[in-house]
Amino acid sequence: MEGRDTGSPGYDRAAAFVADRFRAAGLNPAGEGGSFFQPIRMRDVRVDEGRTLFELVGDDGKIRPLRFLHDLTISAAAALPATIDAPLSFRGYCRPSDLVNIRGKVAVCFNARRAGVTTGAERVAAATAAGAAGVIQIDDPSFTVEPPRWPVAYARAVTPSGAPPSASGPALPVMRYNPEALTQLLVGSGRDATTLLSAGGRGEPLTSFDVPARLRAKIATRSAEILSANVLALLPGTDPNLRDEYLVLGAHLDGYGYGTPINGDGLYNGTFDDAAYVATLLRLAEQRGGRGFRRSILFAVFTGEEKGLIGSRWLIANPPVPRKALVGMINLDQLRPIFPLDILTVHALQDTSLGQAARDVAIAMNVRARLDPEPERNLISRADHWPFLQADIPAVNFVFGYEPGTDAERRYRLWYQTRYHHPADDLSQPWNPEAAAKMNEFFYRFTASVADGDARPTFLNPNPHRAPATP
Repeated sequence: MEGRDTGSPGYDRAAAFVADRFRAAGLNPAGEGGSFFQPIRMRDVRVDEGRTLFELVGDDGKIRPLRFLHDLTISAAAALPATIDAPLSFRGYCRPSDLVNIRGKVAVCFNARRAGVTTGAERVAAATAAGAAGVIQIDDPSFTVEPPRWPVAYARAVTPSGAPPSASGPALPVMRYNPEALTQLLVGSGRDATTLLSAGGRGEPLTSFDVPARLRAKIATRSAEILSANVLALLPGTDPNLRDEYLVLGAHLDGYGYGTPINGDGLYNGTFDDAAYVATLLRLAEQRGGRGFRRSILFAVFTGEEKGLIGSRWLIANPPVPRKALVGMINLDQLRPIFPLDILTVHALQDTSLGQAARDVAIAMNVRARLDPEPERNLISRADHWPFLQADIPAVNFVFGYEPGTDAERRYRLWYQTRYHHPADDLSQPWNPEAAAKMNEFFYRFTASVADGDARPTFLNPNPHRAPATP
């Protein structure tokens, strides 16, 4: 299905395939107009690679071209300027105190992702407030828990139609920079790229300095209205006292589609991210053969996850059943069955009764459930369970776990380096069928325990993930 990019013909074919399988499994349509589809109109803004140019112009007048999407990328936004021509100044971690006299310059920042250091959003906010002409964030190659990936597939922003302009990206040009090309940026500065990257990776103080070059760019964007749909199906409950409560089972159908070729391959297949687990939802529906649990099940196959959890956010805002009837959500994403399943990271493990239910099922299957050992990656907020947690609906998501220094960790890190959001996430990759089967069995048992349980899922304490109230 050509990588199932949001709004693409390949995605539409995949969505039709999923709907047909739900129909054949005896599920009822839960989309609009008696269909299985919940369409969402979106605005797609992309930077046109063929008409965009980035280069460094040294104080000596020499031009050093930058390869767009290989050395540098930019966040797509409707309000991006057509040109940039501004001096560069390195400002460490780009805290507000680092950005004195940055007005009219491009702030070059170290893109730290460790606790206690500025976040990307904080750096952009500080640079905007200080009047910078743009921000370049140099990726941290020492952040090995999830290494930066280059080249980038494309520069795009997709938002629901009608969203405020700010939702489609920042007006300030925000760029990421490949650390392997840092020497090129530092020409004439007297600074060593390896030394700077090592110090930043260790969180050491970074001295500010002006770079003897200007960033010059021509930026071409194009936009379009696209339509893409969630696929929604209903398995009615059997208990008269519980059938008006709905447990959501979710996975995302969209992938990246076509992007920058890597080793000649430009199709980003998205096999484990997340086609395999849409298949798991289909398999559960087929196994049930129309036989309901005590509670009703809403199967939700989301669009736009890779573009900012668009489909799951839309479902929360436009539920096919009363929102208060959505009692819990089990999400299948971020699962990589490439080594034995002995440990299972459970997002929001200690926050809801779903976490305890998942732990009980895991123990019975000789699997250890645990909290996320790498919270700095923010995995909890990067998948489709997150809008449910923000909306005060108990939700969980899972990651295959491992112990530090083991072969399982090595395989996991290698997958993120070579296959995550990469053409190599395809059907030819090595995987562990026993681990995949065990995860599926866990999911089936866990779903049954929640859907047939007497008690409605609840938060165990005040919800720490609730979205802040809008003013």
